[in-house]
Amino acid sequence: MSHIHTDTLAGKVAVVTGASSGIGAEIARDMRRAGAQVLLVGRDEERLAASASSLAANRERVETLSVDLTDEAAPDTVVRRALDRFGRLDILVNAAGVFTPTPFLETTDQILDDQWHANVRAPFRLARAATGHLGEGSSIIFVSSICGYAGFPNSTAYCATKGAVELMVKALTAELSPRGIRVNAIAPGNVRTSINEHLLADPSYEKQMLAATPAGRIGEVGDIAPAVVFLASPAASYIHGSSLLIDGGWIAS
Repeated sequence: MSHIHTDTLAGKVAVVTGASSGIGAEIARDMRRAGAQVLLVGRDEERLAASASSLAANRERVETLSVDLTDEAAPDTVVRRALDRFGRLDILVNAAGVFTPTPFLETTDQILDDQWHANVRAPFRLARAATGHLGEGSSIIFVSSICGYAGFPNSTAYCATKGAVELMVKALTAELSPRGIRVNAIAPGNVRTSINEHLLADPSYEKQMLAATPAGRIGEVGDIAPAVVFLASPAASYIHGSSLLIDGGWIAS
């Protein structure tokens, strides 16, 4: 059962990247449940269509856009589609990202660059393109990670990108809050998604993760998305520059 109030984001238009699967797809679903019109953005057109079909029978409130966010023209393409389709833009959720766990000495420049471009450069550029169309009470939300708070082996490049996201949120807050644009982040812990299913398929890895999580379980996408709706809602109007850990107590332990 969803705990999202159906009118929380009524009249708002949200863009959600990484919306073809995992956390991004669940965020898009909860945005729609909360009453927002939603543009789902992702690379895989077929998976995007499947994700969109689960949002609402009324497709007038849902749009999809298949695009590689690292492409130079992508930010303007995304913003233009939202404005052309819905006439406004109120919420941007940067949920798209890549994770390529690799030992440090085996991390090539390409592995580093691919994660940096997807996890930092692309959301930076999309936020920049959207900002001129965001008004008072609007919101930009980044999906960070516990890797922005703590170091993990075989993840130096990824941790570097999420550390950058954490500080980008604070810097953008200093610039954009006076314009009425709130910027925040969520930082998920271990969550069952396609990005880490190959890791959790190893029983010993999952056992290790459970042992380090006070809540005693691996997170689900449904644990993450409601927090994004909250941060985008009027209930969070005095929350600026924050990063909300949703990790079952991992960092606290």
